[in-house]
Amino acid sequence: MTKGNSFPKASRLLANSQFRFVLAKRLNARDELLLLFARENGLDYPRLGISIGESCGNAVVRNRLKRLLREAFRQNKQLIAPGFDFVVLMSPQWVRQTRETKDVKAALGAIKYVQIRDSFLKLAAQLTSAGG
Repeated sequence: MTKGNSFPKASRLLANSQFRFVLAKRLNARDELLLLFARENGLDYPRLGISIGESCGNAVVRNRLKRLLREAFRQNKQLIAPGFDFVVLMSPQWVRQTRETKDVKAALGAIKYVQIRDSFLKLAAQLTSAGG
């Protein structure tokens, strides 16, 4: 793994206080897949926090979603504006639709990495151009 594509602890939001700091600003954007919050962090690199609740499915489903989100962030750091913290959640719309289908495995299988990546990058660009 090259150093430029790593996902070190410094690039992650881990503490509850870090999540609350980002969520307090209430600067967010959403689409049919993701809900993204952002706040300026005063650093020269972006950081990511992921919150996937039990309403999204069992542990297998939640871990798969987190892996896809981390990978989208990790592989596209150069396209993400530096100096922002991001907290990402699954869109309530997606959660509702998934629960209505009763087939979470099929719903998860329908989500591809490209969809997660495109959704995340689009929402991050919207928020960072809004001035954080």
